[in-house]
Parts: sequence; C-alpha cells; structure tokens
Amino acid sequence: MAEKKDKIFGLLGKNISYSFSKGYFTEKFNKLHLNDNEYVNFDIPTIQNLPETIQKTTNIKGMNVTIPYKVEVIPFLDDLDDTAKKIGAVNTIKFTEQGTLKGYNTDVVGFENSIKPFFKSHHKKALILGTGGASKAVAYALTKNNISYKFVSRTPTEENQISYDAITEELLNEYHIIINCTPLGTSPNTEKCPSIPYQYINKKHLMYDLIYNPAVTTFLQKGLDNGATIKNGLEMLELQAEESWRIWNAS
Repeated sequence: MAEKKDKIFGLLGKNISYSFSKGYFTEKFNKLHLNDNEYVNFDIPTIQNLPETIQKTTNIKGMNVTIPYKVEVIPFLDDLDDTAKKIGAVNTIKFTEQGTLKGYNTDVVGFENSIKPFFKSHHKKALILGTGGASKAVAYALTKNNISYKFVSRTPTEENQISYDAITEELLNEYHIIINCTPLGTSPNTEKCPSIPYQYINKKHLMYDLIYNPAVTTFLQKGLDNGATIKNGLEMLELQAEESWRIWNAS
C-alpha cells in the first residue's frame, strides 16, 4: 500500500491509465534501488477532489499534472515559480517542507530541449494545434527562441488564434513549424489526426507531435510522406520527468 512508503510521487489527471509517468518513475526507482519511493496515479473526476486526495495520502512529496488539470490546478497551489506564472500552466507540484504546494512547468524544458536541435534558419514561424495547458508551454519556448506563432483552434476566441479552415497553402508556405498539442492520434485511436491540408507540407516543414504512442502518429506519417522532418513527444516527456525529479529533490 502507498501509505507504507516514505515518499509518494504521482500523476494528477483524468483517465490516465495510459500514463507514461508511472512506468517511467517506477522503472527509475527500481534502477536506483529507491525502495521507499512509490509513484501512483491520482486519477480524479474533477479538480475539486484534489484537497481530499492529498489529505488521504500520507508522505506525498511531488506530483506531475496532466490533462485536463494543468491550468485548473493553479488556484489550489500556494505559490508558482516565475516560469509557471508566465506560462499560466503547471505540470509539476512540489510539496515543500513547510507544507505548501508550489507549481512549476517542466514541459517548457522538455519541449525546448527536444525541438531545438531540429531548428533551421528558415524556421521562423510556427502553428500550434490546440490551446490546452501544454500548448502554453510550447508557445513560451518558441518565444524564447524568437519564433513567432499562431494557435489553431476549433473555436478560436482570441486574437492570436485561427481556425483549422484558415490553414491555407499560402499560410503553410510561411509557417514551417507545426506542433500538435491535441490528443488526436493517441493510441488506440491511431487513425485520427488534426484536420490540416497535409498536401501542402514539404521538406521545409518541421512537424512535432506531443504524442509518443504510437511513435509515428498519422499526423507525423502524413508529414513524412511529404518530406517533412518529424519528431514525437517521447524525449520531451523524458526530459520534463527528469526536471520534475530535480525539482522534487532540490533543497
């Protein structure tokens, strides 16, 4: 039982049985012989269940946060680090020795460090498909690297958002980075993909999918078929997990 362990870590989310994090950290703890550590899934139907979940679990030291709570969790935290504050989304929570909850965003570290090696001189503009919590970290990392962007949404409501119908051949001749931050294409629904005009993709394009299962999503395969460079989200997840681990263990 979790209560018997000295240090509990976990993933906060909804419908997260597929979770990358639990397998990753369980393997990590085994390799490092951290027998007093356990990583569990905190799968809750609504963010309102968070205080009760924390109260019922002793020895929690840290949480990762995934869909759909990266933004919703913020009011339940005592403090945010500067990056998380600027991004407006949290994917890592540290339970401090003082008993407070501090939010961080390690998605930005994972995304930036995994995509940077692929940037070329013509990669000046990006389309971010989706407007959830992860897309905010992606946008922050792009800004850091002097790449401008537009969000693509099924229901655009803000100035820097466009609809999928607005993605034309002309637009794709200008925007050479396309990042999928939607869940479309995740196993088992691998045949799905964002609705963009793939016929206008070419070898100048860099297509990045935050999904890692399957390794080559339909979105990435359609890009590959047209000569694009592709990258999935596995390395991003590994890098953000390691950054979370660093934060949890920092004094």
